[in-house]
Amino acid sequence: MEADVEGAEQMRSEVFTRELIDVLVEAGELGEAVPCHLHQRGVEVHGYGVDEDVLNLIATIHRGDIPPASVTKTDVASSFRRLTGFWEKCRDRPFHEQLEESSDAYDMALHVHRVRDEVREMRLFVVTDGVSAADRLETEHVDGVEVRRSVWDLRRLHRLETSGQQREAIEIDFVARFGAPLPCLGTETGSDDYRAMLAVLPGRWLADIYHEHGARLLELNVRSFLQATGKVNRGIRDTLRDDPDRFLAYNNGITATAAEVEFTDLPNGGRAISRLRDLQIVNGGQTTASIHRASVVDVDLADVSVQAKITVVPPDRLEEIVPLISRFANSQNKVSEADLRANDPFHVETESLSRTVWTPAIGDALRQTRWFYERARGQYRDAISREGTPARQRAWRETHPTAQKFTKTDLAKYENAWAQLPHEVSKGAQKNFTLFMGQLAQRPYTPDVANFHRLIAKAILWKRTERLVSEQAYGGYRANLVAYSVAKLSHATAQRLDLPAIWERQALDEDTEAALVDLSRLAWKVLVDDAPAGANITEWAKREACWKAMRGEGWKTPAGLAGRLVAVGRPAGGASSTEPSAVEDPAVAACMELEAEGWFGLSNWAKQTSNLEPWQRKLSFDIGVRMKRGRPPSAKQAVHGKKILDEARRLGFVSETVEQD
Repeated sequence: MEADVEGAEQMRSEVFTRELIDVLVEAGELGEAVPCHLHQRGVEVHGYGVDEDVLNLIATIHRGDIPPASVTKTDVASSFRRLTGFWEKCRDRPFHEQLEESSDAYDMALHVHRVRDEVREMRLFVVTDGVSAADRLETEHVDGVEVRRSVWDLRRLHRLETSGQQREAIEIDFVARFGAPLPCLGTETGSDDYRAMLAVLPGRWLADIYHEHGARLLELNVRSFLQATGKVNRGIRDTLRDDPDRFLAYNNGITATAAEVEFTDLPNGGRAISRLRDLQIVNGGQTTASIHRASVVDVDLADVSVQAKITVVPPDRLEEIVPLISRFANSQNKVSEADLRANDPFHVETESLSRTVWTPAIGDALRQTRWFYERARGQYRDAISREGTPARQRAWRETHPTAQKFTKTDLAKYENAWAQLPHEVSKGAQKNFTLFMGQLAQRPYTPDVANFHRLIAKAILWKRTERLVSEQAYGGYRANLVAYSVAKLSHATAQRLDLPAIWERQALDEDTEAALVDLSRLAWKVLVDDAPAGANITEWAKREACWKAMRGEGWKTPAGLAGRLVAVGRPAGGASSTEPSAVEDPAVAACMELEAEGWFGLSNWAKQTSNLEPWQRKLSFDIGVRMKRGRPPSAKQAVHGKKILDEARRLGFVSETVEQD
């Protein structure tokens, strides 16, 4: 178990909570949330998150019993009562002033206190490794706040993990919920892959459905949308407020999919949809969220109608067909290939590599293992179950250890921390993953064995840093400390850490580990000790200013580690002493700040660290050749050269790097 490895001070319940928050966030059941433990008389919280006007609070009932113990309704009710008690204390007075200022519980209470007047909905979660008879409780309204409660016990979690989906299916019974079916026009003929229908959906119905299911409704959507900041989104908002009866004419509507549909005949002829199962909005997330947001701020939706195209896709074809519908659906905003998420060729190829690439045999051991990339939730468990006998399952686990399993959001975390974006990593799994996909679209590359080795080296770097940070017993903010420590190491070494050597050893060397421990102390100083007065540490970690502060801290690479870094090298023949003539072009002048040997070094550094595009590496070398011959770069070369130099310096490259070799 991870709790055993992390040390006695790391309680199993805290590890369980952290893992379950990740599961529920990725499944869309929970907005961005972080683990945070607080236990006092009448108060117990294990995690929280604030998502616009929604407050999420999580309580854990962890027993650790095998077989799973029964969790009574009284236990569950008590946990809900303690969560409510925490909310009331934060709402009614500055409860945080009673807590230790350096603790993450202080930050949690301070954050909740500050947003207390903005909270319109509170979602309470009880997660347990036991078995409970309680499930979803009735929604209540308390002092103007809508309170929703749900219980996730071992059975429900198992269904989620083994269902082969990333979410529980959303089922809408229009008759039971709204008192009437949804009239539609449909086709009974066409492809065997789908059936299509057209309908006009009342805006109030759509807002109500999104209100209950939130991000789960958009799980297969091509984008995440949560606020009206863009021009198109403001236009939607203004139409809803000023011309609601024209919304149907002005708006493109939504495109949705479902796995099953039930019809009913209308009294005056025609057909209507009575029930939809596994409803997903794959295009029109902005429209849906904007309508819901408008309803929250008291915009009357009585005259709002939304056109909807609903495609019924067999469950076994969902993963194949839905991304194609998302790609080709008419949209108000341009959709990039990177938005296709799990079905992006990058993820498919990474999955393929993880099933075929073996790790090196370490030391005298003969057994080799694989790192298992779980592109879709439940793949790991499904692979185990397919092995049949207990002996075969045990052997499969030895070849694919749980500690060597990683997900899409894990991959994005490893890559963005190494890319020196710890403030983005700190924003949470889903937002960080969305950013990673956007970056992948700008700089696409096809995964190969060498790149897979480097990816796993970054995974080892992250996972080992987690252990090292836990051993320091800082008391909180582990994820932020890990992200900032890895990013600072990446920057301080100009990304010259020997990643292929980490892959070969499947471990970090002592010098690297010692450096990471030292950097974690520096990260604590920047994140906590030197944080702006009154700042919430979790929010401070999300700001680029925090990373700039960390990047600006003077930390010199220890001699032992410096000797292990990848050598950049220099070209034969030495540097030219010829000084180029003065130029008026600022880009040319910026490029000439780096001597010829520096450009050769930059080109080699980019190759050794897998940074920049191949053409950018070649251009760097070509600029070096021109400058060595006493000629400045051309104006066209200089424009690109300056951008290359700026990006290299952002990643920690300095011309002195050449002199260190």
